[in-house]
Amino acid sequence: MELDEAFRNYEDKIVRAWVDYTLSSYKSSTFFKKERDKFANPVGGNTFEALSKLFKLLTKNADPKEFVAPLDQVMRIRSIQEFSASEAVGPIHAVKHITREILEKDKERKHLIAELYDFEFAVDLAVLAAFDLYMQCREQLYKVRILEIKSGTHILTDSKCPSSMLKKDIDDLVKIHI
Repeated sequence: MELDEAFRNYEDKIVRAWVDYTLSSYKSSTFFKKERDKFANPVGGNTFEALSKLFKLLTKNADPKEFVAPLDQVMRIRSIQEFSASEAVGPIHAVKHITREILEKDKERKHLIAELYDFEFAVDLAVLAAFDLYMQCREQLYKVRILEIKSGTHILTDSKCPSSMLKKDIDDLVKIHI
């Protein structure tokens, strides 16, 4: 049996384990794992869609430039969460271990583990691309944040409703004078 055939046979199992591992890194992982609809659960739905596409690209030795679109779909979401760079990118690397583990359990395909070099190299390239994308997203977030502070819109985005704050200030003044 060829490695390509093993990838096709185990694609669903590998991708589901990969998505499960990735979504486990979130605080609300139970919800993200259950709901697959992109609109009800954008994190889970986009993660499943992106990692499915990425796995297909990794297994067919695609040009690393093709990794950018599905990785961007995942990294944009992870970059606005409270993840360090290594925590955000780490799940991309996990597919190597998941694939090895699944192939090792199949006695007929266990010998294919020795042929995973190209696949694992492609995963390493995807991890590097994911890191670049994560950093670009974080940089973009910080630029937006600086613009908010410079323009004063941070008052609207970082605080409660201005009229609510005004009411609280008036209430405080009334308490002082009474």
